[in-house]
Amino acid sequence: MSMVVTATALPDVIPPVWRILTKFAYFMGLACAIGGVWTYLSVVRPAVRRDTTVNPDDAALLTRRALRLAAVGTIVLLVVAWFQLAARVARAGKGMAYADALRPSAVADYLTKPAKAGEWISTGALVTVANVCIVLAALVLLPMLFGRMPRWSHAAAVAAAGLTVAASLVPSIPTKAVEFGDVVAKMLIQAHIIGGSLWVGGLIALALLARTRRHLDVSAGDVWARIWARFGVLALVAVGMVLVSGVWLTYREVGAWEQFVTTPFGRFLLAKIVLVVGLVAAGAYNQLVLMPKIARAQRAGRISNVFAYVLVTFPRVVLTEVVLGIGVLAIVPFLNGSARAQAAGHEIEGPVMDGRLFSAGLLLVATLAASFYATAKASDGLGRRDLTGEGVAATS
Repeated sequence: MSMVVTATALPDVIPPVWRILTKFAYFMGLACAIGGVWTYLSVVRPAVRRDTTVNPDDAALLTRRALRLAAVGTIVLLVVAWFQLAARVARAGKGMAYADALRPSAVADYLTKPAKAGEWISTGALVTVANVCIVLAALVLLPMLFGRMPRWSHAAAVAAAGLTVAASLVPSIPTKAVEFGDVVAKMLIQAHIIGGSLWVGGLIALALLARTRRHLDVSAGDVWARIWARFGVLALVAVGMVLVSGVWLTYREVGAWEQFVTTPFGRFLLAKIVLVVGLVAAGAYNQLVLMPKIARAQRAGRISNVFAYVLVTFPRVVLTEVVLGIGVLAIVPFLNGSARAQAAGHEIEGPVMDGRLFSAGLLLVATLAASFYATAKASDGLGRRDLTGEGVAATS
């Protein structure tokens, strides 16, 4: 693997306030949009439709509220995307003030700037396509906020799911020919972003959806147990995407263990890792403690206890996860440059993806898949155990 040294100046350790706020807001909006839509499609809607015992009014309420939360998420993304676009303009214009970058004329100049020599498409064109995807996603879900759900609501959600993911993917498309390693690196960065958005955004959506408990019949505990179980699967996929990509990105940006404490980048990254570990630990608690308790309460026919577990205890843990997830997103704007560059005192590229690293990545994927499968089987096994004298959480 090769290391490339360039003469470019190091980015600011602490970025400008506008950069911190716009980047944080954008990733929050992206999480709310992607997490909200995909949680509705892959978790809430299937859980409600497959539970034939759920009260029809409860089913309608959960479906409607989940879809409206997804719609709100796309609108939030639409609003913050404008400020993120202005941030792109300010960074591209040397010395341009952020207030000037907010002018429509400055944005138009950036988006219509022709491609450079050797490029098949301009960066502005890709950014335009991405923002059009965001606008369309918000438009197709906007009717969900008013009146009854239209018959085409599911099709609209499917379209929005694809559009929100495309909004993240499109700007990362190479504008000119690149090496295989660069393509893999871009794919891993997008896996990190989309996986994190699914994870944190899904947690936010379900934490808000759980506030419907005051309007639900006690029998809704069973459908919520199914919702949490289905989200557990989605979360495992998202966690896998975040961990695999995160290992590569950490290896690329940090050259030695001591750089975690001797460089600003390393310290911010270490704080982020600690928060992610907290998220994983909370998820493990859900899978290995709460889900088995719910399963045993269902087997025993303790309906009120199931309701308390799924709509009181579980949301409390999820709220903790939401706080940790927002903390992760708040750190992202401070991850400028790399620990390698800050330690060296000049800009330096990390290792390039090669066959050896790619093979190690595949092994990591297989290892994580096996561990996730073992976790799911352990959770299922714990739920089937008959434990005498088990405490019952019935707080409300």
